[in-house]
Amino acid sequence: MTTQETQETTQEISAFDEVEAQEGIFSGGPLAFLARLGSARVFLVLALIWFIFQTQNSNFLTAFNLTNLVLQIAGVGTISIGVTLVLFLGEIDLSVGAVSGLAAAVMAVLNTKHGWAPIPAIGAALVVGAAIGTLNGFFVTRFGIPSFVVTLAGLLAWQGALLQVLGSTGTINLTDPTIVGLANTFYSTTFGWILAIVVIGATALSGILERVQRSRAGLAPPSLRNFIIRLVAIAVATIVAVAVLNSDRGIPLAGLILLGLCALFVFLTERTTWGRHVYAVGGNDEAARRAGIRVTRVRYTVFILASTLAAAGGVLLSSRLLAVNQASGGSDLLLLAIAGPVIAGTSLFGGRGSVWGALLGALVIGSIANGMDLLSLSSAVRFMITGGVLLAAVVLDAVLKAQREKMGTRR
Repeated sequence: MTTQETQETTQEISAFDEVEAQEGIFSGGPLAFLARLGSARVFLVLALIWFIFQTQNSNFLTAFNLTNLVLQIAGVGTISIGVTLVLFLGEIDLSVGAVSGLAAAVMAVLNTKHGWAPIPAIGAALVVGAAIGTLNGFFVTRFGIPSFVVTLAGLLAWQGALLQVLGSTGTINLTDPTIVGLANTFYSTTFGWILAIVVIGATALSGILERVQRSRAGLAPPSLRNFIIRLVAIAVATIVAVAVLNSDRGIPLAGLILLGLCALFVFLTERTTWGRHVYAVGGNDEAARRAGIRVTRVRYTVFILASTLAAAGGVLLSSRLLAVNQASGGSDLLLLAIAGPVIAGTSLFGGRGSVWGALLGALVIGSIANGMDLLSLSSAVRFMITGGVLLAAVVLDAVLKAQREKMGTRR
């Protein structure tokens, strides 16, 4: 895109924002209102979920349960980051659950049965994930097979591989302190407050640098009001989260891993050329190819990263459960990993969303699962509710997509 085209696009966006500001956020009816809310509607949904479960069980918003919630979503959220990347392309990966179980089994067998040190064993699990992602990317790009078919076949194949790796025992208990410590390590109160200062400072610095860079490039800087609102919201959320976690066991390592991975991939997708190419391919594959983007390479890297993150999520999940068994990576894990980003606004049609959606979505879907556990709902009811939430999110995504097109914006 030339400098002139960039300036024209910026002017068009600014003109739209000015019209939108004059009309007001509530204009255009409820659908327009939801479309303008963007990711903010996720927080409204989360607040509603927490309010409902708190009224049903007063233990829901206790520090102990919220800490457990962080531990519960760490593994699923890590897998959801990879799913989000695939969704950016307008593709799907149905094998991430099975991949997470297989990778965890490989780590467990190497560590407990073959005497491998924990770090090499974890590394081997990640390599298995990367290899599977390479295979997925190969079939999708070289043969043009829909990712749905390729990864569905993988779902079945890798479940069989899991059973083969586990062998006749069926269950392998984890005892290594390093592996177990991934989900059972907590940091002190001092560390928590230092972390809060770092997060708030990094957010402020990032926003300031973005304004400076856009000004130097001759582009209109982001809204100062929106920047201040965003900074205050993140500061309040960070302080509250640290205070709650410190009042229980402290800051969990698993939560830091999830937060760190989210921050890393937000940077990669929003601040690098590779990230812009991912969005471009997801928005219009043919246009991206004609623009000189190596579409095949982009697809390869995304599928590799998705399966590698699935393997990392499997390691975190096994660390929390202290074991790997034949059910690892199964049950509703795949549903939860996909439902989270979709609920948070990542489009199934490709080209739109944010990696932060993986974290927010995991928090929403994890809160629902956690609340249902506290209420001791049956598995049948849990599956039906979770499936209904996913369907509602998909329908809302389709409706809001049409609304955004009607409003003339891609947000």
